[in-house]
Amino acid sequence: MRRRANRARHRQSRDPRGHWLLLILVLPVMFGALLFEGWTTHEVDAAKTRKDCATPVPRSVDKGGPVVRFRDGKPESSAVPARTVALTYDGGPDPVWTPRLLKLLRAHHAHATFFLRGSQAAQYPDLVRRIRAEGHEIGSNSYTGGAMGASSPLRASLELSLTQKALAGSAGIHTKLLRLPQTTAVDTMCGAEWQAARKAGAEGYTLVAADRWYRNPSQGVIRQFSQNDLAYLGSKELLDNPRVKKFTTVSQGVRQPPPEEPVSGLERWSGTALIWAKALGHAFVSGMAWVLAIAGGLGLLRMAMLVFFARAHVRRLTRFRPGSPRLREITAPVTVLVPAYNEEAGIESTVHSLLASTHQRLQVIVIDDGSTDRTADLADRIDDPRVSVIRQSNAGKAAALNTGLAHARHDIVVMVDADTVFEPDAIHCLVQPLAHPAVGAVSGNTKVGNRRRLLGRWQHLEYVFGFNLDRRMFEVLECMPTVPGAIGAFRRDALLGIGGVSEDTLAEDTDLTMALWQAGWRVVYEESAVAWTEVPTSLRQLWRQRYRWCYGTIQAVWKHRGAALQMGPAGRFGRRGLSYLALFQIALPLFAPIVDIFALYGLLFLGPWQSAGVWCGFLVVQLVCAGYALRLDGEKMRVLWAMPFQLLVYRQLMYLVVIQSVVALLLGTRLKWQRMHRSGTAAQTIGQPVAYESLSSR
Repeated sequence: MRRRANRARHRQSRDPRGHWLLLILVLPVMFGALLFEGWTTHEVDAAKTRKDCATPVPRSVDKGGPVVRFRDGKPESSAVPARTVALTYDGGPDPVWTPRLLKLLRAHHAHATFFLRGSQAAQYPDLVRRIRAEGHEIGSNSYTGGAMGASSPLRASLELSLTQKALAGSAGIHTKLLRLPQTTAVDTMCGAEWQAARKAGAEGYTLVAADRWYRNPSQGVIRQFSQNDLAYLGSKELLDNPRVKKFTTVSQGVRQPPPEEPVSGLERWSGTALIWAKALGHAFVSGMAWVLAIAGGLGLLRMAMLVFFARAHVRRLTRFRPGSPRLREITAPVTVLVPAYNEEAGIESTVHSLLASTHQRLQVIVIDDGSTDRTADLADRIDDPRVSVIRQSNAGKAAALNTGLAHARHDIVVMVDADTVFEPDAIHCLVQPLAHPAVGAVSGNTKVGNRRRLLGRWQHLEYVFGFNLDRRMFEVLECMPTVPGAIGAFRRDALLGIGGVSEDTLAEDTDLTMALWQAGWRVVYEESAVAWTEVPTSLRQLWRQRYRWCYGTIQAVWKHRGAALQMGPAGRFGRRGLSYLALFQIALPLFAPIVDIFALYGLLFLGPWQSAGVWCGFLVVQLVCAGYALRLDGEKMRVLWAMPFQLLVYRQLMYLVVIQSVVALLLGTRLKWQRMHRSGTAAQTIGQPVAYESLSSR
């Protein structure tokens, strides 16, 4: 009943939906928030540097007071009266010093003018509201604190408008007071800064400078402070000065109407959106700094583990190799199962490579899973009594393997993908570890056959550096999670003991391996058993293949999660293997696109040399590890030239596959066993002819 239900579910399965559209919506929002945070925090241009003054301010302004208004384009100056002090603070609100300053002012029953920076106001809106609630005056100090005279017209406009939005969202006001950043006394508003002051004055702003420090408070002054410890000490000294009669705000000091104006509901909402965007960007940058550090550390830890355990694997006692004095040599007959669905391109090459095996005692069963091409006919015409062909309606790879298992006559079963070509000694080497009574399955060494193009080279590096190096580590740690469908050997009684190949997941090979561990069997890796497989030749095919693999692996991890609580081999596998898969192959890739976006953020805002240095350092580590993996597998080093491009393109694709797989599972999407277009080129690598007559004859 269960098998019929699984077959019905297979027929109802549907192709993967475009969950990557979610990324198209989410990632631009994240990148936009990062860009905004980078612009407001680190800046893109040199606006922090003032231009040299080519012309001084007008003489009437230079000799006038520190408060400048423009009427019909003409500047008018004013100052506070004698024995009156207007305390002004630039650049806040600051979460440390603003509350201290407010407490000090309240203790002296004084009020001041706070020229707030828009980015800070958006980050600390509660402080803005507190400043206003305690009766102080609010002015603008631009959004980022960049020199207005050094900014482009667009940026200068944004500096003012964004500050107004931040004030609207935090306190529901606009202000008409402006202190140009990086200016003090009126004479510092010279050259380009004066032009910026004139433009701001034309928009209705009142420019507020500060009196020179040598001016005596008894004459009346506007004092300028930054929000820091010196501002606190300087304010306290002034507030205790007996020669000062009155402490007031700038507007009251020059007898000007209050600068704050109420805003409309729409303006307040737009300001609130700005505050949310600022909060998102700030939180994202802070969080990603930690994520990047953790991800980078885990990535380096993974590579160190791979190299360490691969070295241990090479040095360990070769207990399961042919000819080992401790174990007998396996010469028993073997049943080979070849599930096939529309595999006419390579089925003949696969079967012929099996028949050419040095292990002659074979039963080769080709299970045609409802192919619509000539797969079954091509396999059926192979004239060898060891080969038989079984035809069934399309039910999926797991069902095909179970059909073959039911017809297997021998105690050792080898499972082979129909696009795989075996080395002559592969089967004999593969079955030797089964001489140990605790071993229930053996993983072989899969190599990429069609590696001439760039995409094939990338997958070749992945197979050698990723899959095979992983398997060496898994064997040392006794937690092999997958015997690949391309080449794997099993005890028939072990397979029957767990009910055959499960149809619950799409990664039937991973599911099967995990079930064997839970049943108490050991799974090992035999690197000398080599098979050549054909990998996808287009990004679309690669996406579909890896999507199914990843989707099925996540299914299998969740299905066998209880292994972590078991004892013995199953427990070791669960705590080591499942934890490794969950951390390094599922969790970390989910953050990879965000980390890449943050790396781009670092390149733009944190310094290109620093970011490039980190990336190149990580690349060098990967090149060293990949070179070691190639050396262990007897492969040529010249393929390493493709690795930098793999990190830039291929790695992103694999990460997106993981993300879409997780989203698909969360949304309940079901996938089916999908085939890849084959060209039968895997055989070329070991000198076999490409048995693909069907295309030329059709």
